[in-house]
Amino acid sequence: MRPARFWLRSLGGVGTLGAALLLGLTAAPTAPAAPAASRAPAAAVTHEAERAAVSQGLVESNHAGYTGTGFVNYNNVTGSYVEWTVDAAQAGSASLTLRYANGTTANRAMDITVNGTVAAAKRAFPGTGAWTTWTTTTLTAALKAGANTIRATATTANGGPNVDHLAIDAGGPPPGGTTPVEINGQLKVCGTKLCNQAGQPVQLRGMSTHGLQWYSQCVTSGSLDALATDWNADVLRISMYIQEGGYETDPRKFTDLVHSIIEQATARGMYAIVDWHMLSPGDPNVNLARAKTFFTEVAQRHANKKNLLYEIANEPSGVSWSKIKSYAEQLIPVIRQNDPDTPVLVGTRAWSSLGVSEDSDETEIVNNPVNASNIMYTFHFYAASHGTEYLNTLSRAADRLPMFVTEFGTQTASGDGGNNFTQAQKYIDLMASKKISWSNWNYSDDERSGAVFKGGTCDNNGPWTGTGPLKPAGVWVRDRTRTADDFPTG
Repeated sequence: MRPARFWLRSLGGVGTLGAALLLGLTAAPTAPAAPAASRAPAAAVTHEAERAAVSQGLVESNHAGYTGTGFVNYNNVTGSYVEWTVDAAQAGSASLTLRYANGTTANRAMDITVNGTVAAAKRAFPGTGAWTTWTTTTLTAALKAGANTIRATATTANGGPNVDHLAIDAGGPPPGGTTPVEINGQLKVCGTKLCNQAGQPVQLRGMSTHGLQWYSQCVTSGSLDALATDWNADVLRISMYIQEGGYETDPRKFTDLVHSIIEQATARGMYAIVDWHMLSPGDPNVNLARAKTFFTEVAQRHANKKNLLYEIANEPSGVSWSKIKSYAEQLIPVIRQNDPDTPVLVGTRAWSSLGVSEDSDETEIVNNPVNASNIMYTFHFYAASHGTEYLNTLSRAADRLPMFVTEFGTQTASGDGGNNFTQAQKYIDLMASKKISWSNWNYSDDERSGAVFKGGTCDNNGPWTGTGPLKPAGVWVRDRTRTADDFPTG
C-alpha cells in the first residue's frame, strides 16, 4: 500500500543522542502523576488457596513469600484444580486476581471457571523465575448474588502453578478520571467489533510511533505523557521494523525496547499495539521464525496485562492471501500457548489494503478467513492516494469482518505531500459510525508531512503539548484523537 517506503530517510542527527535515549528507554518507566481519587484501588477480599477445595494437589509451605499459612502445589496432571466458594453481596462484574508462582520455564495454563462457565480458557501462567517469586494475573467475570464457585483447573500434564490465593474485587473500576484501560479492561473480538470487558463495542483512537531504529528519541516519558493526557489517546502502536535496520540487526536490543515501551504505555493506562513491522520483503513467511521467537517472549512476559494487541504482519505485499493466511495460522498458536486472551491483528494483502492495491478486495478473506478466534484484520489508507474504492471496500468489509485501521495518514501513500483533510474526514466519519479503531502514522518529527511534530522537536525533547510543536497534520489528528469514544460499560 506504501510503495514509497517510509524508511528511506537521512539518519543524521540521531547518533549519540539517539543511542542515549534508546538506552534510557530500557530503564524502569516513570509513571505519570495521577489524581489519587482516580487510581485508588477498591477493597478486595482475599481467599487463601489452602482453605479452598483441592483436587489432586497438596497444601505446602516450603517456598517463602506466600500469604496466609501456605499455598497449593498442584499434582503434575491435567485436571488438577483448586475451587473456592465465595459470596457476592450482589450480582455484577468482578475482578478475579490469582497470585501464583511458577519456578519452571513452561506455561502451566489453567481454565478459570465461574459457576461452571469458562471465564478464561487456558489462561497463561508462565514461569516467574523461581518458586519463591510470586506474581498475579487478573481477569473479569460476572458473579451472581450469593454463593459462587470459582475453579482454577490445570489444562496441561505439568499441572498448575503453585497458587497462593484468589482476591476478588467486586467494586468495578474506581469512579472519575479513569484511563481507557481502567474503563474497558481486557478487550476481545465479538462478532465484527472490538469489545470491552462489559461486552460493548468500543473504538480506540491513537498514534503509531515511527520506526524505533530511527525515532526512539520521539518516544520519551514526556512525549508519552502528552499522548496520554494532552492528546487523550487510547492506544499507542509500537512500530518495530524487522528489516531496514530494525529487529534483525539486533533482536535483543529491539525486543527490550518494545518491552520498555509496553511498560510505559501500561503505566499511562493506554492500550499498546505490538507492531511486527515487516515491510520488505513483503512475504511475512520470510520472517516467520523470527516472529515466533519475538512473540513467544512478548506473550510470556506480558500475558497478564489487559492492554495489549498483537499486530503480526504490518503490510504484506506481492504475496497471495493464502500465504498470509498460512503465516497467521502458524504464528497465532505460538502466541496462544502463552497468551490466550490478547486480540491478534492480521495484515491483509497489498500493503494491508484488503487487496485493493493489487486488484482484489475483501471477498478473498470473507471466503477464506484465518482459522483462529479473537482476531481482527487490518486496513491502511493514505487519504491523498486512496479514494472512494478504498473507502467503500473498508465499509463493506467492516460489515462482515472485524477490522482495525492500524495505520493511516492524510497525505499520499509515501506519508508525504499535501494533506487531503476532506477525504480523511470521510474515513474518520466511517470509522466512527462502524466503531473501527485506528492509529495514525506517525508520532515523530520526520521531515515528511505525515510526521506530526515539527523538525527538531524530538532532538530537543519537546515541547510536546498543545498545537505549537505540530505540523498541520498533527493539529488535525490531535483534534480527532482528543474526542474520545464514550466507552459504554453497561
